[in-house]
Amino acid sequence: MLLDDAFLLGYIIKTHGLRGHVVAHFDVDDVTAYQKLKLVHLAPAATPTKLAEHPVEKVQPQAGSKVLLKLRGIDRIEDAEPLRGAQLYLPLTELPELAADQFYFHDVIGFTVVDENLGELGTVENFYELPQQDMLAMRYQGQEVLIPVVGELVSHANQEKRQLYVNLPDGLLDVYLKPSSRERDEA
Repeated sequence: MLLDDAFLLGYIIKTHGLRGHVVAHFDVDDVTAYQKLKLVHLAPAATPTKLAEHPVEKVQPQAGSKVLLKLRGIDRIEDAEPLRGAQLYLPLTELPELAADQFYFHDVIGFTVVDENLGELGTVENFYELPQQDMLAMRYQGQEVLIPVVGELVSHANQEKRQLYVNLPDGLLDVYLKPSSRERDEA
């Protein structure tokens, strides 16, 4: 499976015990939905673009977004230790269905951003998943503009029209377009 055909499920944090179990972080809303997981694709930390298929023996939810994971063929701590930091992927076809007003980030790359007051602004170029919150990156008048991905600002996507609807606060675009006082002083 190619990386472009997969989504990041999570990553392996550390080993657990002596029999090859690992603790993994699943970047999902409900880890219990993955208890019957049968197969996962691993991208080792050293070669993150190379995906290796691994059968799953057991997924046991832990606190929060952590799970105790047992992969078939990984039966000793010495086998599990090299997996520390490995990323876990699943095929895009296994993504859960979303409500009509929801979208996956990868689905709206290239969509036109439409503000309810200003109209068409630019194109979605990327998403940054930061610790504080997710940010949408849009190209607007030659500048990268970051928009927090929160319900008050990012409304919904129209898949047919390839448009992402937003309601930007007054002045957000000006922050990116007007030079700062330091930039004016340097000029």
